[in-house]
Amino acid sequence: MRGLLLLLTLALSQACTAQSEKINGVSFVGSRNPAEQKHVTPVADVQANHAAIMPFGFIRSLENPEIIYNTSRQWFGETTDGASQYVELLHSNDIRVMLKPQIWIWRGEFTGYLKMKTEEDWNKLESSYRKFILEYADLAQSLKVDVFCIGTELEQFIVNRPDYWNKLIREIKKRYKGKLTYAANWDEYKRVPFWRELDYIGVDAYFPISESATPTIEEARKGWKRWKKELEGVSRSNGREILFTEYGYRSVDFAGKEPWHTSREKKGVNLEAQANLLTALYEEVWNESWFAGGYIWKWFIDHENVGGVENNRFTPQNKPAGMVMQYYYSEE
Repeated sequence: MRGLLLLLTLALSQACTAQSEKINGVSFVGSRNPAEQKHVTPVADVQANHAAIMPFGFIRSLENPEIIYNTSRQWFGETTDGASQYVELLHSNDIRVMLKPQIWIWRGEFTGYLKMKTEEDWNKLESSYRKFILEYADLAQSLKVDVFCIGTELEQFIVNRPDYWNKLIREIKKRYKGKLTYAANWDEYKRVPFWRELDYIGVDAYFPISESATPTIEEARKGWKRWKKELEGVSRSNGREILFTEYGYRSVDFAGKEPWHTSREKKGVNLEAQANLLTALYEEVWNESWFAGGYIWKWFIDHENVGGVENNRFTPQNKPAGMVMQYYYSEE
């Protein structure tokens, strides 16, 4: 009897540990080519246990209702076949997956502004998006991915068509049996009306943290205080954990001031700013009880040939920021 009790206690302890494990994720960017083992090994080496796979659909303008996807003109990693191949390879390395189909609007227009002018076009957009997202919901179910993201930064679409989204979520749940989230922009997530219908409150976490060119870790930690209070409040009021569906900083001056900026007009490299901001994020947010984890933006598959000390983009690869990430991802 004592042996049985010991086994049950051990099993319960392991179950609790698995349940509380943070999602230490990377946003695994689609490439022209299939992924190989040499592309996944670096993900495991930085102690990531999750990866977001992001197939894309394309829209010609903010007023165009047609989503084009799975075409021969897309990169392999942006298609259904590519997503499948990436997921299967990641799974074979014991790395779990969030499938996160996304929309790209011509010339990089912000998806949050996607808004139709007529009821006819709204109906066309709804039909096109339904086809797009349900196809990937079916794929998510067939591949047994852990998390499925039903949309990314689509504020005006949600604000103007709430009934559509409630119905769409019910349809998705009939096809996909894993955990659901939606990736809301950092200034949108408080107003999303359907969090209780999903499993995680997804946030693309580009919160302004610091006004300094090179914030200290302590300064950046202080910058998180107001946002932590807000995030915890939304989590508790909805009874759902916060998941950072994207997070990260560029390695440039003032990277914490407006972290969402992707403009190539910003010149120069500031590796210390990126590393300090990430350190502060991990120290302030990662171990909170209301926080599920997150996926760093971005991780390119050709690890040996990307990032580096002369790169000022978001990727932490081959930079001090990558070592910061590995340190905190190793703490579990």
